[in-house]
Amino acid sequence: MNDVTIVGAGPTGLMLAGELALAGVPVLVLERRPTPELVGTRARGFHSRTIEVFDQRGIADRFLAEGQTFQAMSFAGIPLDVASLPTRHPYTLGLSQGHVEDILRGWIDELGVPISFGVEVTGLRQDDNGVDVLLADGTRRRTGYLVGTDGGRSVVRKAVGIELVGARATRSHLIAEAQLSEEPPTGIRHDDVGIHGINLVQGTTFGMVVTERELGDATEPTLADLSAALTDVYGTDFGIHDPAWISRFTDAALQAADYRRGRVLVAGDAAHIHPPTGGQGIGLGVQDAVNLGWKLAQVAKGDSPEVLLDTYVAERHPATARVLSNVVTQALLQRSDARTDALRATFADVLRSDEPRSQLAGLLSGLDVAHDLGEGHPLLGRRMPDLDLVTADGPRSVFELLHDARPLLLDLGEPGSLETARLADRVKRVDAESPGPWVLPVVGAVTAPTAVLVRPDGHVAWVGEGTAAGLDEALTTWFGTPAG
Repeated sequence: MNDVTIVGAGPTGLMLAGELALAGVPVLVLERRPTPELVGTRARGFHSRTIEVFDQRGIADRFLAEGQTFQAMSFAGIPLDVASLPTRHPYTLGLSQGHVEDILRGWIDELGVPISFGVEVTGLRQDDNGVDVLLADGTRRRTGYLVGTDGGRSVVRKAVGIELVGARATRSHLIAEAQLSEEPPTGIRHDDVGIHGINLVQGTTFGMVVTERELGDATEPTLADLSAALTDVYGTDFGIHDPAWISRFTDAALQAADYRRGRVLVAGDAAHIHPPTGGQGIGLGVQDAVNLGWKLAQVAKGDSPEVLLDTYVAERHPATARVLSNVVTQALLQRSDARTDALRATFADVLRSDEPRSQLAGLLSGLDVAHDLGEGHPLLGRRMPDLDLVTADGPRSVFELLHDARPLLLDLGEPGSLETARLADRVKRVDAESPGPWVLPVVGAVTAPTAVLVRPDGHVAWVGEGTAAGLDEALTTWFGTPAG
């Protein structure tokens, strides 16, 4: 069995580590930070599908206990209906990235995954049998597969020559927490430069984001940069001093041209960077991790050929491209000038209709992702609804049956009607009844199937409509040839 090394202990890397550990694959996480502490702010929450993913692993309650839920979602400031989304979690969860990482570290610690802090990766060399990870202290680590979840400036991505392509930066924003000697106006402000905001954090410490009039340098910003940007927008810097931290982000929305080079893969911000508009960053990374985790585990254990890893790229690349497109659009609409105001008004008019509102809510929530697995039932390639089931072991939900991250075959027809010669021991079969209804985001109500094959990431790999036609092929494609 091959082991896996993950570079980067953010939400994507931690989630991926948990997925691999559940599958029984040895995994180590390397993190450049000397401690788990995050400097500065990062993401502040995530949407319905990400909560569902955590629910599939039985850990959603840990996040819900720490955060705050609210049924609010918008597209460029235009409200969208969240409450009607067909999910057990029709809301957004407000929770800082630091809290998210704390919870995920606790989970993977329970699974026995080690994290090495203060370890900087400087490069790598790979061959047909593995990867040598080069470290800043001059040593190296040999591993079977390497995954870079090390952020937008990913050393791993650069080391294998994967290019970022897409919409380059046209605007930059400073974000910070600092002391102010003068009382500032709080809240959000729009102007012809962009969006700005100041809010009290605690005492005399304020959090702020300011759009710069000119595109900032790709360097660490200074207090002087922040003072100048505040003065440009507000006419004063409010006596800013003693910053806890200052950071710069841009409106660039870039995606790795590929997510894989041989035994090296990238995920999360290492595979795509974008502004925080819409709050979709953590969700994209977590969904990368659950799509890749079970596939990499099967390849590492020798249960499936390496070609299975190509489906990670084929599925997550287009799904993320759609999100980046909507983020670019929203970021563009954050200006406040006559042309942008007219464009935003047109969007608002269109979004008075139920169908476009539903489509955007499905996209921003992450619930509408549909992988192209060919023609067939509307469920094919989409995330499996978390239905209530009646089983021989009592009532169960679909997500309960996915806690161990194993493939799931649900036989919902007459007992004994589903026969297959290729049910490997690694696929869990459950006979069940479901009262429904079967409702998919954006699509609406669909015909109830007689059986479904659900991948560990919660997406449907095969749908039975009265027969087992195609089941053997789906089992082999996704879960390898059965032992014996």
